[in-house]
Amino acid sequence: MGIFSRMTDIINSNINSLLDQAEDPEKMIRLIIQEMEDTLVEVRSSSARVLADRKGAARKLEQVQAEADSWEEKARLAISKGREDLARAALQEKRAIEEEVTVVEAELKATDEHVAQLNVEVAQLQQKLTDAKAKQKALMMRSKTVESRIKVKRQMHREALDNAFQRFDHFERRMDTLESQLESMDVGRDVPPDLAAEINSLEEDERINDELARLKSEMHDDAKPAADNG
Repeated sequence: MGIFSRMTDIINSNINSLLDQAEDPEKMIRLIIQEMEDTLVEVRSSSARVLADRKGAARKLEQVQAEADSWEEKARLAISKGREDLARAALQEKRAIEEEVTVVEAELKATDEHVAQLNVEVAQLQQKLTDAKAKQKALMMRSKTVESRIKVKRQMHREALDNAFQRFDHFERRMDTLESQLESMDVGRDVPPDLAAEINSLEEDERINDELARLKSEMHDDAKPAADNG
């Protein structure tokens, strides 16, 4: 693909559409920017050559125009000396040179139009490059924001789990203490507890079982959101 056709493709391209279709928008925007920068360098190098050619054509036009003017002066001199034959020959030379002048003028005009078009397209490409860099900056900021939010959410879920485990440990120690107290009541007793003591023990066991079930339910509810988002 030629430089100028590639530049036209870039100018006419829809960057947003390319990014929407890309699996990795950040990588795609880097490639787009690199392509634009490389194309811009090539186009400016080509523009420099065109401008150099234009200067050469301008010099050539001046030279052939001066030569045509010189033959006209020679024709005038020949006429003044009564040498119409020489004047006619001089005008023929002038006519031949004027045809070359026409060709050079056309070449110079085409070069000027080419330079003007290049200036427009380079300006458009430069604007595209500026827009692409702005999009790249926006993508990087969005990426950092998303990463920060994910990090915060993970930290929040981790803290929720830690708090839940701490509560569980606290109540587990409490239950251990209650069980130890119950066991200590039986130390040194050789006779079975009376009916009231047995009933109280059953009620205490039921309360502990209810407390344990509640804690397990809380732990399950706290851990579930973290698992869903993890």
